[in-house]
Amino acid sequence: MVSAVSHTTIDCRDAYALSEWWKQVLGYVDIADDPNAPGHEECMITAPDGSHQVLFIQVPEAKSVKNRIHFDLRPTDRTRDAEVERLRGIGATELADLRHDDGGWVVFADPEGNEFCVLRSAAERDG
Repeated sequence: MVSAVSHTTIDCRDAYALSEWWKQVLGYVDIADDPNAPGHEECMITAPDGSHQVLFIQVPEAKSVKNRIHFDLRPTDRTRDAEVERLRGIGATELADLRHDDGGWVVFADPEGNEFCVLRSAAERDG
């Protein structure tokens, strides 16, 4: 017997606002029978095909140290560099640019300071 990951949980100061921001990043949606609303202390979003969910739980304390776990994002319909520009446009904060000729990634923070990385697309990696 093994365990399966049910969902990924992120502690945050404003569950609704952060869930709305990440919906833009990931293309996720609210769960049909459990929509999120301002003031909700727990907001879950899901991949449109239901393959993954992220739960945002409101906590009183702010983030204070580097994440021990983070998302590595791989663009599905554009290049890494185009995705980097899109994320900058919706408010991601660039922390480190580790791109190089053979690949690399860019480290960002979401509006509450949670780090995540943007990798090359599969087409760029395999091409």
